[in-house]
Amino acid sequence: MGPTRETLVAHLMATGMAGQVATPRENNLDHYQRLAYRDPDYMFGLNPGPRWEDPAEILELMARKVGVDPRPQFRRGVDTIDPELTASALDRYAERFQQALREQQRVLFATGHPRTLARLYQQLAAALTDAGGTIVRAGAGAGYDGYTRRGWQRLEVDYVLGVATIGDPVGAVHTHSDRPIRLVLAALEKAGEARPDLVVADHGWCGGAAYAGIDAIGFADCNDPALFVGEEEGTVAVAVPLDDGIDEEEYDLLGEYILTSRT
Repeated sequence: MGPTRETLVAHLMATGMAGQVATPRENNLDHYQRLAYRDPDYMFGLNPGPRWEDPAEILELMARKVGVDPRPQFRRGVDTIDPELTASALDRYAERFQQALREQQRVLFATGHPRTLARLYQQLAAALTDAGGTIVRAGAGAGYDGYTRRGWQRLEVDYVLGVATIGDPVGAVHTHSDRPIRLVLAALEKAGEARPDLVVADHGWCGGAAYAGIDAIGFADCNDPALFVGEEEGTVAVAVPLDDGIDEEEYDLLGEYILTSRT
């Protein structure tokens, strides 16, 4: 028996993963505007339709799918993620991942949040291996020059315990870019290998996979609207709203919930 939905919701609230979250309202609104204006760093590899050129439409969507405050006049302060919406989305996420376990599918695990979400994906990757599925690993060492907080660096794909990241010489870095998933897919094609049946990821790893036509399920914060737009348009299979920047061990319970789900 794993955690119940009630236990999950209590954990989301207690950790700040949902409820009142650390991401401020002004940051949310700024990012909604950036997506509306087609800032590539906030599109996560997707190409939303013209409806999403209006920040008001994005706010309405985020209120409905994530639980942020729906009032346009609320400009500054503490914003929210509805834990019930998180739990319902996690049920859909678990259902898709359980299918991957049952059918022993080929799954790519990847993250643009290596310091917070990699551990959760490693937990899921281990379960896939135990179930007889295949962890997709391709493109290790492929890279490009990119700008990080340490300046321009050579960034390369790497895998740690089955989870792909993009990193500089110091280690894995945070990224919104879809360039890493495009490198992995190109490496698979060059090697004559099949694409993944499923991508378990976030940020551009998730959006870029979804845009390429692959089933992709991902986590996203209330200031990252692209994956929720993708889900609304039917491109992203599942987008789960939660604060994606808390201590990595706090996500362990979500892994338990996903792996013991009976949905």
